[in-house]
Amino acid sequence: MSRPSNEQTPVDPSRYIAPGGRMDAWSATAVRWLTDHGISLMGSRVLTVRGRTSGEPRSNPVNLLELDGERYLVAPRGNTQWVRNARAAGTGQLRLGKRVEQVELVELPAGDRVPVLRVYLDKWGWEVGRFVEGLSKKSSDDEIAAVAPGMPVFRVRAAA
Repeated sequence: MSRPSNEQTPVDPSRYIAPGGRMDAWSATAVRWLTDHGISLMGSRVLTVRGRTSGEPRSNPVNLLELDGERYLVAPRGNTQWVRNARAAGTGQLRLGKRVEQVELVELPAGDRVPVLRVYLDKWGWEVGRFVEGLSKKSSDDEIAAVAPGMPVFRVRAAA
């Protein structure tokens, strides 16, 4: 499997893999359009969080993972803009069509991410494989733990 063009490894907590090429742009646009129109592709939602510097709402399609009664968002490309904004805001909205849910976003410590990352790789590894440097649903817990610092995970809870 080819490695991303940057030199950072998944172990690096500041790791960021920029979207690349027309296929990523087309895919994000298509998923966003479908999700905006109420069609979820395997858990897709549109996450909107307040920009940390502009204060303006920023939206991105995300995969909402459900595990053991909890919900999570995973950032396989690392410290993306939505991750940085979620850290700063701590809250946001998840949208599917006209349904909007106000949510709290709490980042998990790297040591708590392995079970979530394992299920995420099992469900969406085919989609995000090029961003996770060779990890798959067959990766060991030790291999997943090694990359956990560079793959942010947020617990999603309904806002009070």
